[in-house]
Amino acid sequence: MQIKLISENKLTQEPEEQVFNLPVAIGRKMTQLPAVINGETVAPVVLLDSNREISQFHAQITLENNQVYLEDKSTNGTRINGQKLLKERRTLKSGDILGISNYTITVILQSDDDATIVFESTSVFENTSTIFNPQSEIIPASRVQKSTDSPSTIIFNPYTDALEQQTPNALPSQPAGFPYNLNFWNAEKVSLEAIRRSGVSVRETEYVACGGGMGSFVWVDMLRIAGVKPENIKVLSVQDKPYKRYESLLRNCQIPRYKRIRSGSDSCPDNIWGWPGYALRDAWRSFFSGQVGAALGFLWQVFAEPVYADTYTPRGKDVFESMDREGDRIGWGKMLEYGSIRSLRQTEDGRYCIAYSTSDEEDGNHQFLLAKYVHLCTGYPAIKLLPDLEKYRQQYPQETGNKRTVVQGYEPHDHIYQQLEKKGGTIILRGSGIVASQILERLYEARKMKHIQVIHLNREPRKGNQFEQAKRYVENDWEFQPFNWPKGTWGGDMRTMLEAADPLRRRELLQAWGGTTTASRKKWRDIVRQGIANRWYEIRHAEVSKLERNSQGQVVTHINTAKGPKTLIADFVIDCTGLVSNPLESPFLKDLILHYDLDFNPEGRFHVENNFEIKKLRNNRSRIYGAGIITLGGPYAPVDTFLGLQYAAHRSIEALAAVKAPGVRYIQGIYSLWQWLKWALNQKP
Repeated sequence: MQIKLISENKLTQEPEEQVFNLPVAIGRKMTQLPAVINGETVAPVVLLDSNREISQFHAQITLENNQVYLEDKSTNGTRINGQKLLKERRTLKSGDILGISNYTITVILQSDDDATIVFESTSVFENTSTIFNPQSEIIPASRVQKSTDSPSTIIFNPYTDALEQQTPNALPSQPAGFPYNLNFWNAEKVSLEAIRRSGVSVRETEYVACGGGMGSFVWVDMLRIAGVKPENIKVLSVQDKPYKRYESLLRNCQIPRYKRIRSGSDSCPDNIWGWPGYALRDAWRSFFSGQVGAALGFLWQVFAEPVYADTYTPRGKDVFESMDREGDRIGWGKMLEYGSIRSLRQTEDGRYCIAYSTSDEEDGNHQFLLAKYVHLCTGYPAIKLLPDLEKYRQQYPQETGNKRTVVQGYEPHDHIYQQLEKKGGTIILRGSGIVASQILERLYEARKMKHIQVIHLNREPRKGNQFEQAKRYVENDWEFQPFNWPKGTWGGDMRTMLEAADPLRRRELLQAWGGTTTASRKKWRDIVRQGIANRWYEIRHAEVSKLERNSQGQVVTHINTAKGPKTLIADFVIDCTGLVSNPLESPFLKDLILHYDLDFNPEGRFHVENNFEIKKLRNNRSRIYGAGIITLGGPYAPVDTFLGLQYAAHRSIEALAAVKAPGVRYIQGIYSLWQWLKWALNQKP
């Protein structure tokens, strides 16, 4: 018999699973786990533990007389479906949920004749899971085993940046066409003579930002403030606005411009100093428009959050309009160059050559750009459906566009609300993050038109992640935290602790600090309470085995619970579990990683220095810096936030100033104050 263990990767917020042969030994230290139990070779499961609540040998799972048992060996105990075991043994059933420190692990038992669908491990590290057997070192790409998972089929088009559904067979296994059809491009360092002989147009610059999104914007903003002229900077992007992808994703998950987004008052992409923040700007506008009460309310929120008031967050509209203002001030439009980035290589003269295309046609306009300093912040390459939902969509390809009954929350799916408002129906919601909370609020609005039943399906109950004495608050199975990460990780002791840690300790800390959360909002929490009281909102816990479509066109979800298999029938299923952060799913990044055998951190993302340099790509005096989600698991926790992107940009600009990069000076002292005054007066840097 085999056992499948499923838990949540609290960094990527994706489910992670692995299949083991019984018996299994679970603990904190590999060397303390037994090699053999009852004469059978043990499958070891190592769990990280920042709170030191997991014993070196914590528990074992064995098969005896065709019955599976869990035996606790620890000092702190193991929970089964919420009941604590201490030095006890109890039978395990498929669907049981184990609680070990901050881990919640769903158990699925499998035998040869078991009909349960088995999905292969999502890990890419040497056939182990980053949850159940975390890596302890930085490893090069050559030691990364190819994932058995198929890549996501909902990708951002590299030429339009629009979300597009792809068939699995249409996804290319390796790059083709320009520039890979040029023989010299296969070299580790390409020659300038070969580049110029290729007949492709060649341009030069000092600094280039690859991506053109929010991360590129704040890096270029700091470069300009640090003294670099716009004629020495290029931005390669397929977006005409740095926030375009972000805004479209917000709109898809029911957060239009006028609603407030999940960010803080001082996280200002348009203002590296963070003052005045959005709350003060809101208060200023309200006061001078005669809304004195509203102005005082914004100030009260900032001073009283989150204990006595809901955490202040800015409106999307204000964030985007302030970025437009800053973009005009620094000359963003002059530096922006439309281009879909294909590949990057080091050059023999100590620079970098970026190959990009300005058309999606194979014989379209291709160009080379030579640069000394490169910033990589390409964002998420795709959005990912849960495996069972992906399989359902492949099984029923006739469901497209406005006919889809199974969607990802980041996809356009307004047709669901339109149909529910006309006919009513039942919907299954998967996931418990900020997207799920916003979609639930939209369903509440739709419910005013017709009766709508919402089944909120999670793998296990939320218990509130804990780090030392701090524990997140949970209400009605929603885990609350104002921002993606604890606010203490933005600076101070927690940031210092992470920066000084080795890779394994970083993985341990991030696992403790991370997790799926949503911001606490009184209005929204009242909606949940009302839904439970009136029985139109139901919380269920189970592991999904498969989805089918019945003769009425409804989605039948087969689930495994502690009480046995069951089915749920709904008109629609919305997956709110998030985006793909694996850099290997980006063709551009994958080529770069494999060509230079770049190092990965234990979370399978770019290994960067504390100043966010990808050191393995250093070419004489030239440098490449990373930022955003591709650096997850490194020296900074909230890398994919407004303030996190600014922090990474600031560290890299300081590093450039230290090596006396052309035109870059430290932003500090009187110079910083002078630049802030220019920002306040809307004068060019």
